[in-house]
Amino acid sequence: MTVFSKVILYTDSDGRAKFREEAVALPEGSPQSMLSALLPADGLQLRHSPVGFRSQFHCTGTAQWVFILAGAMEIGLQDGVSRVFKPGEHFYSADLLPAGAVFDPAIHGHWSRQVGDQPLVTLFVRG
Repeated sequence: MTVFSKVILYTDSDGRAKFREEAVALPEGSPQSMLSALLPADGLQLRHSPVGFRSQFHCTGTAQWVFILAGAMEIGLQDGVSRVFKPGEHFYSADLLPAGAVFDPAIHGHWSRQVGDQPLVTLFVRG
């Protein structure tokens, strides 16, 4: 059985955002077109971010897939780790603020920024 690698941005037990990878099985379809089970989705949103865009530290409000359609996006974490996602790449953003916590930009969340000379175009799929 073939698998799809799902990059996940999540909140660890210490309240800090981290990355991990998880396999998603592709048990359906045919050998020429392997499919996962149907995944739930609540809606989608497109975003265009100009050259120079950079956010402050923040947590994801609602867990969602982020697909890079054009340009490149860097995600930075509190511990200094960062990853760049290019067109055709994705991650599942689930670094939610821990229950009962008050957002602290020195502990929680991640920042994002547009990288390179092309605007960043992303597709968010909530689910």
